[in-house]
Amino acid sequence: MAGCMHTRHFLQLIAMSALWGASFPLLRIASPALGPWVVAGVRCILASLVLGLLMRLLRQHWPARAAWPRLAVVALLTVAAPFVLFNLAALVLPAGYSAVLNATAPLFGVLGAALLGEERLTTRRLLGCGVGFSGVALLVQLGPIAATWPVVLAALACTAGAASYGIGAILMKRATQRHEPLAASAAVHVAAAAMLALPLAGTASSARVTPEAAVALLVLGTFTSGFMYWISMRLMREISASAATSAAFMIPFFGVTWGGLFLGEPVTAGMLPGCLLVLLATALVTGFNPFRAAPPEP
Repeated sequence: MAGCMHTRHFLQLIAMSALWGASFPLLRIASPALGPWVVAGVRCILASLVLGLLMRLLRQHWPARAAWPRLAVVALLTVAAPFVLFNLAALVLPAGYSAVLNATAPLFGVLGAALLGEERLTTRRLLGCGVGFSGVALLVQLGPIAATWPVVLAALACTAGAASYGIGAILMKRATQRHEPLAASAAVHVAAAAMLALPLAGTASSARVTPEAAVALLVLGTFTSGFMYWISMRLMREISASAATSAAFMIPFFGVTWGGLFLGEPVTAGMLPGCLLVLLATALVTGFNPFRAAPPEP
């Protein structure tokens, strides 16, 4: 039931955020070297291969031909458009800025779900969005950045990418009610790869392949795209779309954590209030209350 948040759902959201939080530093490595279109297109191809292999191993069937037009819309909103937009932003913006702007996805998801009649726009959810934005701002502790036209356009690209995914998540939720999550995830990435095929082919010659960029793209395609998209769709089958997208609030927290562990970036006690606000925001949007007895598992 949407709105009933079990502990395992909440833990899955945290795990998704941990992996997705690594995608922004990886984009900063891959996109300048390979180009936004190459990164987006190859990412979709790798995800399609991983998901297709999983389908074969689990003996699942592809969606019927009649279902592909709807799945193509899901592919455009949740994969192709956000990938390209965040890749373009990665040419200009630091990873932390992109992660913060990505955290607007739950707000667009909540508003979109309300407009489409999927969920009620409650005070608790709106409050959760506001708290989440405050938390990510404290976590990343954005410093002053010159508001040049490239920076403004990159920020708009991030926001548009987050809006596309937040609204598209509603269609992802609907797709999970018609198809197996794995089959739908594979079809979505195949459709996205087809959309990006021409831009990929047209810009591939200008790509500068480096070992770092190749490894970053491999991780982006196999784990943060293919595998985690499937996990996300599985989760959406059991909770609301806005609850699932609330994982975006925790992504900056993990970005700071990975930076401290692997890049030596400072992690201070002053970040604790931001961490607590982010977790509170996710609980408000998802409806998860760790002190309330969860309903019985289905």
